[in-house]
Amino acid sequence: MTDSTARKKADELTPEQVADYLRAHPDFFLGQDELLRSLTLPHESGRAISLVERQVHLFRAQRDTLRRELVELVSIARHNDRLFEKSKRLLLQVIEARSLSEAAAAIDDSIRGDFGLDAAAVLLFMDAPAAGTCQGALRVVSPDSARARLGRLLDSERAVCGQFRDEERAFLFPDRQDPVASVALVPLRHQGLIGVFAVGSCEPGYFDQSMGSLFLTYISDTLSRLLPPMLLKHMAATPGPATEERAH
Repeated sequence: MTDSTARKKADELTPEQVADYLRAHPDFFLGQDELLRSLTLPHESGRAISLVERQVHLFRAQRDTLRRELVELVSIARHNDRLFEKSKRLLLQVIEARSLSEAAAAIDDSIRGDFGLDAAAVLLFMDAPAAGTCQGALRVVSPDSARARLGRLLDSERAVCGQFRDEERAFLFPDRQDPVASVALVPLRHQGLIGVFAVGSCEPGYFDQSMGSLFLTYISDTLSRLLPPMLLKHMAATPGPATEERAH
């Protein structure tokens, strides 16, 4: 092959062919120190830099990106640790409660104080005579009443977050001076739907559908097993029409 033929074939090579060859032969530049020093690439500063300098620049950029991602992951892990500790304290207080009113107070105090939110509500679904029972953040309502007021929110298997309708917020958090603007609601399920657990914030964008709900689900799963027995015990100890009739 003559020099002119070789030059002609080299002129026919496309950038894509050169790139494909280098990908197929990643060790091509081994022992090509002089070639590496002679190759130059444009830089953001406007001056030409060697291929080695370009690689160093890319490695530094990758390092900085990885460092930012690591810092973000550590921050998320620390935030989750704090949420876990708060959730654990709340549930331990409910477990140690000696009455329904103590459990309700523990939920309200923890959500407002420890979690720094503005409102908490636990609604248990039960027909009369239990419906109408109110203990702080905990209320007993009839299933029909809850369905009429909350509707589609009760159909979800997961937490529902966002700015609920006025009538939904009023049903969950009645008699509030400062209106709740955004809500996270988690169904309480144990052998079926037995209620809902809801927390609220006065900030409109505090809760939205993009946020995670792992810890809310963890709390609600535990409350759905702890609270119904407490309610039955409370009803048995509280005189009512049925109890009075049996006494007569």
